[in-house]
Amino acid sequence: MSATTEAPVALVTGAGQRIGTAIARHLHQAGYRIAVHYRRSAASARQLAAELEAARPASSLLLQADLADIGALPARVKAVIDGFGRLDLLVNNASAFYPTPLGQISETAWDDVFAANAKAPLFLAQAAAPWLKASRGSIVNLTDIYAERGLADHPVYVMAKAALVAMTRTLAIDLAPEVRVNAVAPGAILWPQQDPGEQQQAIMARTPLGRTGEPADIASAVLWLAAGAPYVSGQVLAIDGGRSVNI
Repeated sequence: MSATTEAPVALVTGAGQRIGTAIARHLHQAGYRIAVHYRRSAASARQLAAELEAARPASSLLLQADLADIGALPARVKAVIDGFGRLDLLVNNASAFYPTPLGQISETAWDDVFAANAKAPLFLAQAAAPWLKASRGSIVNLTDIYAERGLADHPVYVMAKAALVAMTRTLAIDLAPEVRVNAVAPGAILWPQQDPGEQQQAIMARTPLGRTGEPADIASAVLWLAAGAPYVSGQVLAIDGGRSVNI
């Protein structure tokens, strides 16, 4: 698909690294023009945009933003419209993940984790809604299998992702019938650097497929929900090797 005003446009938050980069690449290969959002990962975001431009000129846009600055989010969405003329897909991928053990939880940590995982996705969706309705587009949120089962020492993260699941289901009602809203809940895809090897082995022992997934698995699910599932809305798709059925 050529990079014209008819080509669909996706805004991918946190696209400068890890799973966000894989999602942006996969959507681009499927014909989307990509608004590459990043916060601090400027070098990798620029590298990604250059890669996308080399493959198809005028098909990417860099978008720097601190998503905790809620008042600035409508202007960021407008920048996508000004650059591309439309918006077909919002992928709320950006996240904050770190332990918050009970007894050590600070209000700052609460605000930080909720801002990235719940508050910013809601206000981005609100800002993007008119444009998504015009294109009959969709929203795909990146949640977590732990949002519905809990994770030791991470109560704030789990609560924030649970809020994002609730938002997914509620906006699927509020934005219907023009906009579909779904979520992808990854399991073991990329290990956090602080995860000890024994913890990884324990997780694999409870994963029926017996292996970690790949960022491409998440990216493929996002594309399917965005472009290949016209009668799916309000759903959370677990991409976890079967782990969520083997508690």
